[in-house]
Amino acid sequence: MIEKMRYVTITGPNNDIDRVINKYLSKYEIHLENSIQELSKTNKTLTAYVDVNPYKSLITRASEYLSFIGDTKGLKADETMTVDDAEAFINDVDYNISSMKTKIANLTKAKDELVDKYNNTHPFENLDYDIKGILDLDYVKFRFGRVPAQFYDALKDYADKNASSILIQCDTDEDYVWLVYFVPDVESRKIDATYTSLHFERTFIPNDIAGTPELACSILQEKIDNLNKHINNINEDLKKSLTEDKQKIFSAYRRLKLASDNFDVRKMATHTNNKYDNFYIICGWMGEKDANDLLEEIKSDDNVVIIIENKDGSKKKNPPTKLKNPRIFKPFEMYTKMYGLPNYNEMDPTLFIAITYSIIFGAMFGDVGQGLCLAIFGFLLYFVKKINLAYIIGMCGIFSTVFGFLFGSIFGFEEIIEPVWLRPVDAMSKVPVIGSLNTVFVAAIGVGMMLVLLTMIFHMINAIITKDFLNTYLDNNALAGFLFYSSLVIIVLLAMFNKKMPSGPVIALMFLIPLFFIALKEPITHKITKKKPAEKVSVGMFIVQTFFELFEVLLSYFSNTLSFIRVGAFAVSHASMMSVVLMLAGADKGNGHTNWIIIILGNLFVMGLEGLIVGIQVLRLEYYEMFSRFYKGNGREFKPFNQA
Repeated sequence: MIEKMRYVTITGPNNDIDRVINKYLSKYEIHLENSIQELSKTNKTLTAYVDVNPYKSLITRASEYLSFIGDTKGLKADETMTVDDAEAFINDVDYNISSMKTKIANLTKAKDELVDKYNNTHPFENLDYDIKGILDLDYVKFRFGRVPAQFYDALKDYADKNASSILIQCDTDEDYVWLVYFVPDVESRKIDATYTSLHFERTFIPNDIAGTPELACSILQEKIDNLNKHINNINEDLKKSLTEDKQKIFSAYRRLKLASDNFDVRKMATHTNNKYDNFYIICGWMGEKDANDLLEEIKSDDNVVIIIENKDGSKKKNPPTKLKNPRIFKPFEMYTKMYGLPNYNEMDPTLFIAITYSIIFGAMFGDVGQGLCLAIFGFLLYFVKKINLAYIIGMCGIFSTVFGFLFGSIFGFEEIIEPVWLRPVDAMSKVPVIGSLNTVFVAAIGVGMMLVLLTMIFHMINAIITKDFLNTYLDNNALAGFLFYSSLVIIVLLAMFNKKMPSGPVIALMFLIPLFFIALKEPITHKITKKKPAEKVSVGMFIVQTFFELFEVLLSYFSNTLSFIRVGAFAVSHASMMSVVLMLAGADKGNGHTNWIIIILGNLFVMGLEGLIVGIQVLRLEYYEMFSRFYKGNGREFKPFNQA
């Protein structure tokens, strides 16, 4: 179901907006509209609010403190804390821990400098030379660096052939080879240019490094570890200090977050800019009950005026959609939203998809044992994790169990219980013209026809709500299409039960009259609504176009009806797959040597694989064969400002 919406406008003195938001709007769900866009066409004196949110910085700091604390489960905000109290407390906390934060920042900076030195020196650890001695050479230049691994052989070949430089390989990894080369001062420019052309990249060893690279890295690592230890100790002290006040920090954060959200209402509000008459305007959508409750609460407040438009006025403004379904059906809203939210003047298909999806899934996956497993697994996962899909699996499991009793199947065994209805693989029915056909296939097509007719009724209801003449009477899913398809269903039922058929002329009229109106739907609509067509079409082109449109309509009726045969097909294939599992396990031989491991693994495999496929196929039936006949799903979601 879709909750009834009312369009509300709230206004009052400009300096009173914060009080109104905090006292009234924060208690109700309101979907804000941009007041400038709503009113600028009729009032040119309105101005948008440009105030900067003063709570952003405070929230950032409070959030940082909470991250230090870590686990905040079980904490409850102190509702009596005011915004001023929260701001003062966060500033006090910031002042008290500022010295620790400064120490952490300074130590982190010093550590980062040591890490850079370590990273530059580490690749040369196996170089057994004193770095200070290398740095003090007068007539020989040195170059520390690296070369991409794919170019190392070319560089080494050059060094081997050229006596002007000495190349020493140090560390290697997947991407680079780390090197040091020495060259006489007089040859350095030439050799540097050559090495650079061979993809050599220089790195620089810090001047204050002493001893061998290995010793230097060891000393640097020790300093880094000491700094990390010092930083961790201060962080622990900081965490301990904050944890002592975690309740108040949490309360301050929640209060400031609420104040920030409330302040952000200004983004959607507007105000007049007159010298003597300055007031704010807030526009938005509220549920009918919330709107009436707010109106009742504001009655005694002389500084606030609220205007609630009547239902007809609200409908013309394209209200947002807020779904409101019983808890048992609410998880199925997930499937509705996947297709698209209903617009405000459209039926909510959640109840329809909840019932039909569960029943069709159960018919395609009928097994008592597997159905109970799906139900238990689904509901347990839902109650623990609150996953909507898990709830849907649980509901499908219940109906799978029901159809398992109807089919007489429990974990694939068909000898334990007798079927209440039939066994899908064995039951056959005689169908006129076709001959013998599986009974489950016949039942699936029959149910599919009823569902197609039901969706046509939904289509007409939606059209009546929006006063759409064409989609009420002349569309292939409207009254004309309903009469045509109903005639088809009647003829099929009469043939199935060997009842007397209407005369030929009556049958012709039953089919031709609806098709006539479907074919001429556009001219008839233009005539009745007195609207001219978008473009004129010649008689010949109209006849050709109408012929192909009618052919497409008839083809869609046929294909949509046959699509439901998959319900029976999966019911049969499920029983067949389980018979294969029983055969592999030796359960069909009746000699008492059943391999129960294969039985268990086979059931798990079928539940996983076929359950997934059946779930997808049922959703396809819902979307393509049913939703497409009556549902647009072009609504916009209702988003309260304090939850958006």
